[in-house]
Amino acid sequence: MKTLICAVALLASTAAHADKTLRFYNWKDYIDPAVIEEFQKESGITVETHSFTTTDELVQTMASGAAYDVVVPSHFMLRQLLAENRLARIDNKRLSYYPSLDPWVTSALAGISDANSYTVPYLWGSIGLLINPKLAEVNYGGPAPDSWSLLFDEQQAAKLAKCGLGMLDAAEETSSLLLNYRGHSLATSTARQIERNLRSLQPVAKQLRSFDNWRFIDEMVANRLCVSMSWSGHAILAKEKNPELRYVIPVEGAAIYIDTLAIPANAPHPELAYQFIDFLLQPDNAIRNARATRFYAPLPSSSPQMQALSKSSPDQLLSTEQRRRSYLLENLEPNQRASLNQAWQQFRASRN
Repeated sequence: MKTLICAVALLASTAAHADKTLRFYNWKDYIDPAVIEEFQKESGITVETHSFTTTDELVQTMASGAAYDVVVPSHFMLRQLLAENRLARIDNKRLSYYPSLDPWVTSALAGISDANSYTVPYLWGSIGLLINPKLAEVNYGGPAPDSWSLLFDEQQAAKLAKCGLGMLDAAEETSSLLLNYRGHSLATSTARQIERNLRSLQPVAKQLRSFDNWRFIDEMVANRLCVSMSWSGHAILAKEKNPELRYVIPVEGAAIYIDTLAIPANAPHPELAYQFIDFLLQPDNAIRNARATRFYAPLPSSSPQMQALSKSSPDQLLSTEQRRRSYLLENLEPNQRASLNQAWQQFRASRN
């Protein structure tokens, strides 16, 4: 009898432990580990973290039925995830720190139908230009303008090719910025328009010294590139190693992206998910994650926490004017994305 009682007690203890384990699926290295440790200590909840590195990984994992309590989809994935009923509706009234979020960021998310009903902002960023002013000025023949023309205008790009140009190997981001620079929108462009615009950029493609999403950081730091397209977080990381670099939001505008916190429809422990999400929204924790990742915190620029952050990392606070020039990276329909990917492969091949 004693053995039976012990076995039952052990099973009950194991079940209780399992009920206090939250499964978190996040982008790789996209949170301050100390924030998770503090949450576990304060709540008694164990956080089991798994990571992904591409949007396809997240989509495929959720389609497989894998059970997670909190996931981190980027805004341009939400249309598909919502159409497939992958996410649970979030009651923002249960999140005590939701009112602390930046209205500008939540308003940007509101451009996606139902996004604010199923997600909350986590971190966000921009895609702008990382410039080495001294190197660029020597080759440009004067101060380089804060303009996408440095990459997208064949004649201006030719001036800078000697000191090194870099472009992201990111089809949607690059194509969106190119079309926006030319007064168009990727979301409303036809396959022929997308192909024509990328084909016209092929002379610049041949002049690129860097065409990747990671190595350009070290190239900029080592002064082997003078201008590169860059995600804001990577630009800030590069600037920490080479203070002479500048990150700019071009006069024609920059694309922004918002990574969100969401509860999957099949989440085993939604109650734990609410506790974890609210902890991440707490302003001090949002700032800690921003510092660790170098991306923007989802807090108002005027908040004390953001003002303090801006003193040590001014590039992590966009001015009102910079925000005005920024736009949310578009959502594409599957047929548009297929056409874009085909055109992008041709653009890649043109570098050879």
